[in-house]
Amino acid sequence: MKLSDLRLTVVGVPRSTGFVSKHVIVELMTDEGLTGIGEMSDFSHLPYYSIDLNDLATVLKGILIGQNPFQLSRINMELKSHFPEANFYYEKGNFIRNGIDAALHDLCAKALNMPVSEFMGGAIQHKIKVCFPIFRHRFMEEVEENIAVVRERLAQGFDVFRLYVGKNLDADEAFLDGVQREFGSRVKIKSLDFSHLLDWKASLKAIRRLSAYDFEMVESPAPQNDFEGLRQVRMKSDYPVSEHVWSFRQQHEMLRQDSVDIFNISPIFIGGLTSARKAAAAAEVAGKGCLLGTTQELSIGTAAMAHLGSTLVNLNYTSDPTGPELYVGDVVKEPVRYEEGYLIVPGADKPGLGMELDPDKIEQYRVPDLSWGAVSVHQLQDRTSQTKQ
Repeated sequence: MKLSDLRLTVVGVPRSTGFVSKHVIVELMTDEGLTGIGEMSDFSHLPYYSIDLNDLATVLKGILIGQNPFQLSRINMELKSHFPEANFYYEKGNFIRNGIDAALHDLCAKALNMPVSEFMGGAIQHKIKVCFPIFRHRFMEEVEENIAVVRERLAQGFDVFRLYVGKNLDADEAFLDGVQREFGSRVKIKSLDFSHLLDWKASLKAIRRLSAYDFEMVESPAPQNDFEGLRQVRMKSDYPVSEHVWSFRQQHEMLRQDSVDIFNISPIFIGGLTSARKAAAAAEVAGKGCLLGTTQELSIGTAAMAHLGSTLVNLNYTSDPTGPELYVGDVVKEPVRYEEGYLIVPGADKPGLGMELDPDKIEQYRVPDLSWGAVSVHQLQDRTSQTKQ
C-alpha cells in the first residue's frame, strides 16, 4: 500500500463566544482506496503569520506520495526535517506534523481494521476525565458570567474546571470565592493556568494569594523555557507544577533541571501522536505524571488525543480536551461524546480514529485560506442559513 494523494481543506468554525477558529482537515489517500483523516488544529493563534495552503500541499505531497504509510518513523523524521521544532509553544510546524501523523495513524489502523488505540498498543481505559476551561478574567464584570458557565456546565456533568489566571487577580479571587460559596465540594478547580503570562516571582505571589481556595496544581507559572523559574515555583509552593511539552529539547531540560511534576502532553504542541507517545514514555521513565493538554481541537483532533490517552499508564491527572464543547459545530458525522465529565474514547467498534467526515459540514465551514480576517462568524451564519433552505 502506498500513499497516492493528499487533500487539505481549511475550515473556520465559530466558538460559542463568536470567535472563528481555523483548522486544516487532512485527507491522505492510498492506491488501495483507503483514506486517513487528521486535523491541523486551531491555527488562529499567535504568532500572527499565515501558512500558504497551496505551497504547504505541494511540499507535503513531495514528502508523502509514494510512501508506505506504515513507515511512521521514517515519515516523521522527514516531516521534522522540513518542519523542525522551534522550541516555541505555538509553533505551527508542529501543528502541521500533528495533522499528518494523525491521518497516518487513522489510515494504518483502518488498513488493519482496528482502532488507533489498539494500533498503538491497546487501550487500558475507555474514558478520560476532563475539565472545562474558564477563560481569563480581564474585568470584574466577567466574574458572574464565568460562574454562570460553571453552573451550566455542572448541569451537563462537568464538575472539574481549569481557571486561566494572572490578568486580573481581584477578579480571579472573586471567581474562586463565588464558586466555593455556591458549589462547595461539588466543583473542583484542577489548576491555575498562568499560560506563561507572569514571571515566576509574580506567579508565586499570586499562588500564595489564591491558596485560600482549593486547587490541585499550577500550570505554566513562568515565561516559556524559563526552566529555573519553573523549578523555583515548584520548590517554593505547595502545589505540583505542570508544563506543556513542545519540543524534546525542552522536555530534556525540564527533566534535567527537575522543573516540573506533571507533563502536559498534547500531539498538537509536540508534533503528532508519534512524538506525544515518546514524550509520555520519557515522563514515565522519569517517574513523572501526565495529562492531556489542548489547543481546543475539533472532534478529529480530540479523538486522536482520546486514543492516545487511553493507552498511557501514567495519565494520572485530569486532562483538558473539551474543544468540541466550545464550538457551535463540527466537521464529522458523529462528534466525540462526553458523559459525566469524561471524554469517551471513540471508535471501539470502528477502525481508525472512529471519525467520519461530513461533506455538508465541511462545505458549511469551508473558508478560502488561513489568512487573518478571511472570514467572519456572520458569513458562516449566512452560509448555514442558505444550506438549511
